[in-house]
Amino acid sequence: MYFDLLITDNDITLDAGGNPRLVSDLPCITQDICNMIRDTGLLVELMANRDSLKTAENLIKIKIQVEDDERIVPGSCQIIELAGQPGIFNLTATTYDFGDLAFTLEA
Repeated sequence: MYFDLLITDNDITLDAGGNPRLVSDLPCITQDICNMIRDTGLLVELMANRDSLKTAENLIKIKIQVEDDERIVPGSCQIIELAGQPGIFNLTATTYDFGDLAFTLEA
């Protein structure tokens, strides 16, 4: 349903023949969400500022951005800071067509 070039370490991933590898469906949506979050600059703000109110505000902004994606079920995004690991957050959300996605954000 959804296709994109696979990006690894900010570069197009190539197969053994030198052709770009594709990513589809849930991994494609996950990659798009990760890139969107990076492009907002909100993670940079989280790194630069450890104020709990500013952190909470930025996490809400990230959730809003994630849930604005038409493939994500509104209200399904959760961002939880890992216990004992400040600046590391787990993000989960539910897609309409492919179930749950999950990945880690590091600020």
